[in-house]
Amino acid sequence: MKTPDSHPALLKSAAARTVRLEIASRYDMLEMVQTVLNHLSALVGFDEEATHNMSVALREAVVNAIKHGNRVDEGKRVCLDFVIHPAELEFRVQDEGIGFDLKSLADPLAEENLLRPDGRGIFFMRSFMDEVAYSFPAKGGTVVRMVKRRTGG
Repeated sequence: MKTPDSHPALLKSAAARTVRLEIASRYDMLEMVQTVLNHLSALVGFDEEATHNMSVALREAVVNAIKHGNRVDEGKRVCLDFVIHPAELEFRVQDEGIGFDLKSLADPLAEENLLRPDGRGIFFMRSFMDEVAYSFPAKGGTVVRMVKRRTGG
């Protein structure tokens, strides 16, 4: 595992650095998103388990943006910002959809929903990340912001 100390240029200043990807609403783009996440996770010094947890959360956010936000319309884009901080990674995933009502989502742990094959994405994001927030810009779409902090130093 690489540690932040092995990348001193990354941590020369406290300023955050951002990597931006803009992808078509296609599921085959997930592999590229995963590759970027793996690289940045190593730069910040996350271990394998934390990287896996971030991967699950980020994949869910991107799949939701493609499927529910952009309705798998390849003409619509998903914009991802990876914000690199000295001891955390922040992700912002934005679609071009019409947004949704967070309160209307079913509880995936309610007895009537336990055997449903869908509805777990936001639950996974909240379970695996330290922060998860949603915003709905006036120009449309949904922005999911997630943060994972490095523990133990």
